[in-house]
Formats: sequence, structure tokens, C-alpha cells
Amino acid sequence: MGDNELGTFLRARRAEVTPAEVGLPPGTRRRTPGLRRAEVAMLAGVSVEYLIRLEQGRDKHPSPQVLAALAGPLRLSAAEREHLYKLTKSSSGVCAALAQDPMRTVRPGLRAVLDRLEPAAAMLTNQVGDLIAYTSGFRLLAGPIGLLDGDPPNLTRYLFADPRARDAYPDWAHMADEQVAVLKAGPPRPDFAGELTVLAGTEFTERAERVPGLPRSHGLLRLVHPQAGPLRLTYETMTLPGDHGLRLVIQLPADEATAEALRAITPLRLVAG
Repeated sequence: MGDNELGTFLRARRAEVTPAEVGLPPGTRRRTPGLRRAEVAMLAGVSVEYLIRLEQGRDKHPSPQVLAALAGPLRLSAAEREHLYKLTKSSSGVCAALAQDPMRTVRPGLRAVLDRLEPAAAMLTNQVGDLIAYTSGFRLLAGPIGLLDGDPPNLTRYLFADPRARDAYPDWAHMADEQVAVLKAGPPRPDFAGELTVLAGTEFTERAERVPGLPRSHGLLRLVHPQAGPLRLTYETMTLPGDHGLRLVIQLPADEATAEALRAITPLRLVAG
């Protein structure tokens, strides 16, 4: 890998975006395809000189806010936004391993608790939203909507970066508020917050400014399931301080219609288990 991967990526993406894609007239006398530096700078709200420094590798440490601003005119996908963020971290000279990572392992006792909760939907999640263990009942709910596609699956990234989340959760804005509250309730995670800033822009940063770090312990969740249809679930959350703040979340049918819909998609082996 070269020593200016960030600049290479920015230049390549700038060359691939046409003026029409960002609402600009085609203009005349374009010597190269794509957008001019001045056009990207104008749309992103940064100076041309600063964009030149980024592309030439003379500045390798743009803020998450600048990355989010550049991602718009460069028409970056969620995966490309994540890649852009990782490029800035890899060149920062800061060893992220020095920070204490969120808990990502489950002790046998907690695993046994999950097993006893079958076939109910239950999961263990950490502060940043990694789904580190879950029941088969939860897999039936989360798998078809794409929540478990990540490695590891992560509820926060799914909500802010996966378009399927807004279809799956009619109360998406409330869900997003709750995940920001969970993130803010624990130790500061500037790297993860920076990643979300790049992935989601103001959808995340505005919430980070206004949502207090006080997640709810219980409530009602609405889910549109591809096989079961609209579901209403109550949830109860227990924080486990002795396990680095892991959260045990249990989801149960809120009405008979939801219970019947879940019975229809639950394999007999789970019901009999």
C-alpha cells in the first residue's frame, strides 16, 4: 500500500462523478472527466487549497466532519464511506489497540441463560452495538431483515448505514435515538463515533449533540418482518455491570396477533425444545 492511499482514493472518486450527478452544469473545456477540485470543495464547504493538501498527501488527518462533507459530492456509498474513514485511521499513527475494546466475548454462564430463554428473542449486545450472542428466536427476527449480515453483526451500523433498517423499523428515528443514547452512556468511543459521522453524517452528529446518554430499559418495538409481516414487540433490557456493561435484551410479543405471526415462522423444534 502506498503512503498516500487517502489522496489516491479522493482523486479516483472525484474523476468518477459527473457534474450532472451533483446538480451542476456540464460546463466547457473539461480536460479530465469527473468533477473539478473547485466543484468538490464548493459542495463540501472546504477550501480548494485544503482539498489539494488532502489529495497530495500533505494533510492526512481530516476530521470526521470533513470526511462526511466530502462523502456527499463524491457520491460515496456506505461501504466507501467506511473505507474512507479507515484510510484516515491507518495513516494517523495512532494505535487504536491501546484503547480498551468493548466486550466481545460471552462467559459460559451468560450463554446458558440465553439457551434457557429459547425460543424467545433475546440478545447480548455491547456499548457500540455488536450483537455478540443471541437466541435462535432472535435470529428468526433479525436474519431476514439483514441485521445479522455484518461481521460481527452490529445494530448501530445497521441502523445508520443500511437502507434496509428504515424499512424494517417504522420507528427508525426512535431506534436511532436509542442507539446513540446507549453509545453515550458508556466510556467515550471517539473512533466509533468518527466512523458513524462518516457513514451517516448529520443523521448521527445531530443526535450525538441532543440525545442524552440515558437509554430506556423497556419499551415497545415495531418491526416489519419479510415473512411474518408487521410485528409489535415489548422489550426489556438489563445492563450487566460485572460484564463490562453488556446488555441483555429480551423481546416478547406485545399482542396476540404478533404471537400468532411468530408461531407461524418458528420451527417446531424450537417450540418443542
